[in-house]
Amino acid sequence: MSSPNVVVYTGPTVSRDEVLTVVPHARVRPPVARGDLLAETWSPDDIAVIIDGYYRERLSVGHKEILWLLDEGVHVIGAASMGALRAAELSPYGMSGAGTVFDMYATGEVDGDDEVAVVHGPADRGYPAATVALVNIRYGCREGARTGLVPAAAGERIVRAAKALPFMRRTWRELEAAVDSGDREHLATLERLIGTGEWDVKRRDAMAALRAAGERSYAKPGAGSDDSPDDSPDDKPDETPGAWTAGTALTGITHYEALRWRSRREYAPGRWMTDLDVVNAGRLFGDDYPRLHEEALTGLLSGFAAGQGLDLETYARARLGVAGSATLPPVLASWLTETELAALPVAEQLRLVMVRVWPTWQSEDWRPVVLERVRQSGHWHEWSEIVERADEAAERTRGRLAVPPPEICAKIFLRHWHRKGTSAEVELARRGFTGMPELGHTVRRFFALDVQSARAAAR
Repeated sequence: MSSPNVVVYTGPTVSRDEVLTVVPHARVRPPVARGDLLAETWSPDDIAVIIDGYYRERLSVGHKEILWLLDEGVHVIGAASMGALRAAELSPYGMSGAGTVFDMYATGEVDGDDEVAVVHGPADRGYPAATVALVNIRYGCREGARTGLVPAAAGERIVRAAKALPFMRRTWRELEAAVDSGDREHLATLERLIGTGEWDVKRRDAMAALRAAGERSYAKPGAGSDDSPDDSPDDKPDETPGAWTAGTALTGITHYEALRWRSRREYAPGRWMTDLDVVNAGRLFGDDYPRLHEEALTGLLSGFAAGQGLDLETYARARLGVAGSATLPPVLASWLTETELAALPVAEQLRLVMVRVWPTWQSEDWRPVVLERVRQSGHWHEWSEIVERADEAAERTRGRLAVPPPEICAKIFLRHWHRKGTSAEVELARRGFTGMPELGHTVRRFFALDVQSARAAAR
């Protein structure tokens, strides 16, 4: 049996080479930021090790992203920096924490992001740290008091001075200027022993988390042991079981978000597109899109029916509560056009209603199936070009064309679908929109292009 994938997010705390020393088959990623976890491809029993993460330059990794991984069956271990902070917050839901910094957060000894934050250099230089983490100073002062190398009173004064400085100014030089002259010798001891790694608690914790990941993934035992801390209780990942259920914790983050992040690509300098943007272009402007949408959802619907040993009509009647009557009740008939009501047999009408009220009765996300259908349809290039043209139009009109709020965008755009014998609700449903708010938010990216096209047509 092959070993699970191990993905490690790190930067200034431990280097790529140090990670591979402990977990040779790991995939090493930069410090984690919003969306990075969703952009990765995961399988059950894979392992995500979160060590470093962004705070300022990019949005920090979201709690719901981690909860989504847990729901996917991924083991998530956090330590040392951002990982320790998130593990302390999410351990009731199944995220594991390793090391002293995790314990400091979990027990409330520290609670600020600035405790682990450091300023560091770029990736091509190996993320060199330009400042010292406050948790390293705290740990060093604690060890100094225990070993007699730094008096406890001096350690308390040094921690207070460091805490008073913003994290981006916690350099050894600024710390030297901030502490009393009598404490500078003790500060030099801290600088020396944190620099050697002996009192670098963030690095020690990171190595503990890597060892835990390596053991879980059946890595060779003992890898990296020379540079790892002793096997103390602080080194063991905390795996507090929780009453974790996706239904209660995953409000607002779905497979849709994962699909969006995974397919995000820079198609031109500074311009980004996802596969779902291409689908949205089809939903808005593609005459053939409603057919593709209907076929894809009908396929899903047939699978649900077959799973219960039923034909599609029987399954639809049961889900919609429709007996063997010849006509649909008005509340269901409102989801059909006049032509569909007049020409289609009841079985076909039931199928269309099930497809169009999909979000009401079924939580299964239809987008991956529709996306695959669109890729195979021959419209992919055409609808990708619409996204590019929309971005170009938006750039050209920036500062000259105000994009209205979503509710106004939706009302304006509905003119495209006005025709006799149908309604706005039916036309929205034929394209998978749950209502005007979703349409409005989708239209905003394409608003400038729509205005441009309308003006061209009026000439």
